[in-house]
Amino acid sequence: MSAVTSPLPASQAQGLPLWQVERQTRASRLAGVMAIALVVLAASMPFWADAAWMREFVEIGCYFIFAAMWNLLAGYGGMVSIGQQAFFGVGGYVMLALGLNIVVGFAGLLDLGFIAFYAIGAYVYALLASPHFGLHLPFWAILPISMALAGLFGVLLGTPTLRLRGDYLAIVTLGFHEIIRIFLNNLNAPYNLTNGPQGINLIDPITIGGHALSRPLELFGVTVPATYLYYYVFLAFTLLLMGVAIRLQDSRIGRAWAALREDEVAAAAMGINTRNVKLLAFAMGATFAGLAGGLFASFQGFVSPESFSLWESFLVLCMIVLGGMGHIPGVILGAALLTVIPEALRYLGDLQRAALGHVVLDPADLRMLLFGIALVAMMIHRPAGLIPSRQRKRELTARDGVAEQEQSSLYDTKA
Repeated sequence: MSAVTSPLPASQAQGLPLWQVERQTRASRLAGVMAIALVVLAASMPFWADAAWMREFVEIGCYFIFAAMWNLLAGYGGMVSIGQQAFFGVGGYVMLALGLNIVVGFAGLLDLGFIAFYAIGAYVYALLASPHFGLHLPFWAILPISMALAGLFGVLLGTPTLRLRGDYLAIVTLGFHEIIRIFLNNLNAPYNLTNGPQGINLIDPITIGGHALSRPLELFGVTVPATYLYYYVFLAFTLLLMGVAIRLQDSRIGRAWAALREDEVAAAAMGINTRNVKLLAFAMGATFAGLAGGLFASFQGFVSPESFSLWESFLVLCMIVLGGMGHIPGVILGAALLTVIPEALRYLGDLQRAALGHVVLDPADLRMLLFGIALVAMMIHRPAGLIPSRQRKRELTARDGVAEQEQSSLYDTKA
């Protein structure tokens, strides 16, 4: 009589020891709890961050540690509110960083003109929802158009650059950004398409259920400010893009991007269609940027070529390098840090006046100096980023080990 045996779990069937299976299970549960906690924290942030007790706490703490950052978050002096900063920090730049992470982090294609797709999405929304052409389409119809047109331009950029990699690809994408910027600046004659350097204003806000998000909402006797409404819309779209990015990373397409990043020749030898995979990476990244651009235009109510400078492309690239290239949690952290901290350093001038009576160091110069020093220090001490992926960390460790071994062998040969 044969004994009845229970089937082994899939992880044990693959040869993993029981203690490692239990550790992976605990880690996955902890990650789920942390994700839920972060969503709840983000959803409640506008209410507790603008509370009176929080303002008092910030005004006292701003003279001690993390002064400028807390000053910015609490809207010290009534200059910046948490809703606006949440939009730019947790909303717009996180979407851009997630999109560029697909191109640079997943597929390993260096793109320095990524903000051009952001500009395309913003201008498409502005042209279809403003008095410029007399069109006032609803946002749910314009956003897909912005995403689709940005994705199409991503394919148009990727097609002639299929054989380029590294520095050559970076130069071509840099030129693409400048072409788009020059077009936006000069397509006001003989036919006024973009209104040139003056930009497009009076852009329609997002309207949901007949209510424009630019106006406060009365909900169960509570007045919800317009910035809070936009905050939740951007938070919802950010979570949506995060989910899409996670699914892409774990899919067959994501594994094909990883193979392309590691060795394009080996990926082609294994049967991966490198042409289609590259074009798909450019298209998906551009689609993310087109969505962020459309939301940016609706929130600002005004777009101009000055909003899409080359510095923005460099900044988004620094976000994913700082946080951890190819790792979604790291990318989000890098986007948040490089959005909040540089803006917070603007308040160093006010702190110098309060403490010394005059400004000793110009906040703009000091801000860029500290920004550059922080990036150089990161590249020296944590080249994989603040929260690197396990694969990226192993790769850097292996390269360092091979380099040390080669160097020691060289010394042995000389001896």
